[in-house]
Amino acid sequence: MKVIETKISQFQTSEEGPFGLTIGNFDGVHLGHQDLLSRVRKELDKKNHKMIVMTFNPHPIKIIKGLSAFLLNTYAERRAFLEKNGVDILIEIHFTRDLSTMAPEKFIDDHILSIPNLETFYLGYDFAFGSNKTGDHKFIQDYCKDKCAVEIQPEYKHKGENISSSKIRRYLQNGNIKEANECLGRDFFISGHVIKGAGRGRQIGIPTANIDFDTDLLVPKRGVYITKSTYRDQVYFSVTNIGINPTFKDDEIYSVETHLLDFDNDIYGDELSISFVERVRDEVKFNSVNELVSQIKADIETAKKYFKND
Repeated sequence: MKVIETKISQFQTSEEGPFGLTIGNFDGVHLGHQDLLSRVRKELDKKNHKMIVMTFNPHPIKIIKGLSAFLLNTYAERRAFLEKNGVDILIEIHFTRDLSTMAPEKFIDDHILSIPNLETFYLGYDFAFGSNKTGDHKFIQDYCKDKCAVEIQPEYKHKGENISSSKIRRYLQNGNIKEANECLGRDFFISGHVIKGAGRGRQIGIPTANIDFDTDLLVPKRGVYITKSTYRDQVYFSVTNIGINPTFKDDEIYSVETHLLDFDNDIYGDELSISFVERVRDEVKFNSVNELVSQIKADIETAKKYFKND
């Protein structure tokens, strides 16, 4: 997959067309996104056309609403998912406040119709862009008439309901990991480098790996989770705590730390990816370290039973 990073400028490529293009944020590349990409890929394969996906970096929500800690995946992970779904060329438009207020006519002229040999513009069922979302389906079809074909893709539903990135975010914020994973079509995960923590886990005989993750990523609801951790392409069963460690401290700084079952290697500085499988309980402030240790051991046994029966 070829990646093109561009600001507000015309897109030019030496790649040979013809092209089909679809556009969106694709945060999480969930089942709805996958269905859209699959439909477009199949149509373009019939025509022997190449597939372009246009998206934005940073995510518009970050610029328009000033939000952080909301992404379902990093931008690098999004690239990997899109490539896996058959994208030939990825155009990442640098999103700015000026772009958010741009007239839809100018956006289409500068970023869509400027692509040479563009044959078809594929739109998601609910796609709209431009100031106040004035660039809706009807506008795009009328504006692009005689310039390129415009095809609107059907809505994808899971268990009779639509899937959206915002819905998955709500599931994660409420600790509904299974529902989030069903909509994603995979386990939600957080990756990052292992950093040194306070070392309390090793002191109590239950070592944990603390993850330095991208602060733009959404972190699930505080609590203890059954997880699978990938280290150097090897998957280990694990138990992960998300929270503030209230038994030991009173600040509100979140941490993600995981205990890998039957594993005691020194992995400081290495990359670790944690996939969330099921939520076990809320994070609790214990009256003593002994109470905490007892509960962690019970959580580990819960995880072992889960994986034994899985």
